[in-house]
This record gives sequence, structure tokens and C-alpha cells, in this order.
Amino acid sequence: MPLEDGDPARPRGRQVNGEVSGTPRLTAVGDPSLRGTAAPGGRRTEVVAERWEPGPALGDGDVNPGGAPQRAGQHEEALMTELSELVQKVVKSSSWWEQHGVDISILACSFLLLPAGFLCLRSAQAIPFLAGVLILGVVHHTLTVKGSHLASHNALTESKSWGKVWAVFFIELCSAFTVEQATYNHVKIHHGYTNVIGLGDSSTWKLPFLNRYVYMFIAPLAVPILTPLVALDLLRNVEWKAALRTLCCMFLGFYCHYWLLLHVSGFQSPWSALLCMLLTRSLLAHPYIHVNIFQHIGLPMFAADRKPKRIHLMSLGVLNLPRNALLDWSFGHSLISCHVEHHLFPSLSDNMCLKIKPIVSQYLKQKKLPYNEDTYSSRLLLFLQRYEELMVHAPPITELVGIQ
Repeated sequence: MPLEDGDPARPRGRQVNGEVSGTPRLTAVGDPSLRGTAAPGGRRTEVVAERWEPGPALGDGDVNPGGAPQRAGQHEEALMTELSELVQKVVKSSSWWEQHGVDISILACSFLLLPAGFLCLRSAQAIPFLAGVLILGVVHHTLTVKGSHLASHNALTESKSWGKVWAVFFIELCSAFTVEQATYNHVKIHHGYTNVIGLGDSSTWKLPFLNRYVYMFIAPLAVPILTPLVALDLLRNVEWKAALRTLCCMFLGFYCHYWLLLHVSGFQSPWSALLCMLLTRSLLAHPYIHVNIFQHIGLPMFAADRKPKRIHLMSLGVLNLPRNALLDWSFGHSLISCHVEHHLFPSLSDNMCLKIKPIVSQYLKQKKLPYNEDTYSSRLLLFLQRYEELMVHAPPITELVGIQ
């Protein structure tokens, strides 16, 4: 099982009640209302397992005579190794259908729904027309969010060659983004440095010049327009061959959608077709933006030289939302109810993340590690109440303060 371990931050051991615990625990400095307090809506957000007794934090170069930092780092690595072995057993015992077939079938069903969606838009009656908008909106987000996300992690197939083909198809043709930049920003940076300030801290989703209501409820409508514009700007950072390929795929994806609206759905003017494109492509843009900020921002943040080992980094800085039929289908389990599992084992498909969820949650809780869960409505209320703190100002950095 591939792991993306970073540099260790080794806290010093501390004796309490005559014993030294081998389980490290972290305290989120500067954000007390998120540390084991009841979140809005009555739901408890478990950001940390327990509070540490204060003690000095050590960097990678710090050493004490007893070797406690080394032992703490080895213990954390042992935890991740043990969890990986448990998950690997489940993966090896799972069929191809469980590992890839279920998610491929969802994507295939979405393609098969496309003709129905375009044909429903031909109707002059409101209900069939709205059904067409709903179908195309859900299909668009299934292909661009679920498909692109799985393809970026090569979770659709065991073949690396086919993985590259699917990545180009879903990320560039369907989503109008460049594969190289999408993979680098998401897989290498966000996953490798989750909630590390200046790297994987989700700051790309912040627009501090917007007020809370504009950002949360109006700005998401512009996602279909902003996405290709951002992608075009990022093409300056890739080779000319990749840039040319991306431009061709982006144009082909937009033109096919536009052409089908004119010639299959029967739109009479280019502007009405473009307006329908915007409507369908922004149908689930609100939950798309919300999910991306709810599951990381507001949780413990770390400095690059003070981040914990992988198992703590992911258990502290990632949050699961409850299962939701529409979002599970369109975004995938790994982005909704199994986001913790996905960050720990990013190469697994959505269905496999759902399958290992009981094992991961039970293991983390058994080891007194955080397993963050909260409701969508609770997180929405939290962000509306604390928008300035969470989305405008720089987040406070979590310090490693010792082992109890």
C-alpha cells in the first residue's frame, strides 16, 4: 500500500501517573472551540482525542538522551504500518468488482443517462425540461468530480497506461483542466501536506475579498466559468505538448456539449444554449465548494517543520460528512463520508474506501486517535458564524506539545 509520509515531528515523552503512554495526542493551539466542543447543531466535532499535558515541542533535529523522539516516531510509523496491513488484507480479499467495478459502473450509467437528459430538454413543458437539467447536472458532476478524482489517483484501473488515458478524458475533456497541474496540486501537494500552512492547507479555496454570503451562496455559480480560466493560466507551467493537448481537449469538451444542446435538445440561439450549459454545470457547485472547505479548514493546521507523522496528520486534519445519496453518487464516497479513509489510503476507489471505513474508524478510536465526523448543516452554520476567522484570516498553527 503506497504511503505518502512526510518529515516527522517528534514530540518528547512525558510521564504521567508513573506511566509513559505510547500514544501521541495533539492540541490545536488558538482554536479552542474546535477542540472536542459541540459544533453548531448539537453535533460533536472530535478534532483531538484528548488534551495533552503541556511540554516542549521538538523538531527533527532535536534529540534527547533517552531517545524518546525516535521512539515516538517509530511508534507512529508502527501504527500506520499496522493499519495498512489490516486494510491490505481487505483489499486482497476483495474482487475486481469491489475494487473497481462498482465505480466504473456508476460512471458508465452516467454516460448512458446523457441521451435522456438532452432529449428531455427538447420538451416545452416545465417538468420534463427540469428533469433534463437535473439529469445533465448530476451526470456532469459525476464525470467531472467523481471521475476526475478517481482518475487523478489512478483508482479506476490497475493499468498505469489506461490510468493516464482516463485521467486525460475525465480531467481535461470533461472537467476542462490540465492533468499535470491537477495531479500535482491535488495528489502531491494537498495529499502530501494536508493542512500544512502554505502547502496543502486548502487556501486555494479562499477568496477573502468576498463576504460570507456571497462566497457561500453566490460565488459557486461562477465555478464553471472560473475553472477553465484558472486552467488556462496554469498552462504556463506545463510543457507545450501538454498545453496543446489540454487546449484541444477543453475545446472538444465544450463544443460537444454546446453542439448537442443545439442539435439534439433543440435550442434556437447560442445564448440560450450557453445559459443552459452554465445552469447544468453549476447545479451542484454549492456542495462542491462547501465539501472542499468543510473537510479541512477549521481543523488543526501545521507548519511545514512541525507537522506530525502521516497517521496523525490525516486523522487530525480530515473530516467525514454523513452519507448522502446524491453526493455519494456525484462526488463519490471518498469525498463525502470516507474522506479520512481516502487521505490515509488515496489509491483506493470510492467503493473500497466505503468497505474499509469500519476498520479504519475502529482502529483510530481504539488507538485514541481522532476520527472527525460532522454533519453538513453543522459545518455550514459553523462557517457562516466564523467566516472571518476561518476563511479570511490566516489559520492558527497547531503545535506539537508533548506525549502524555
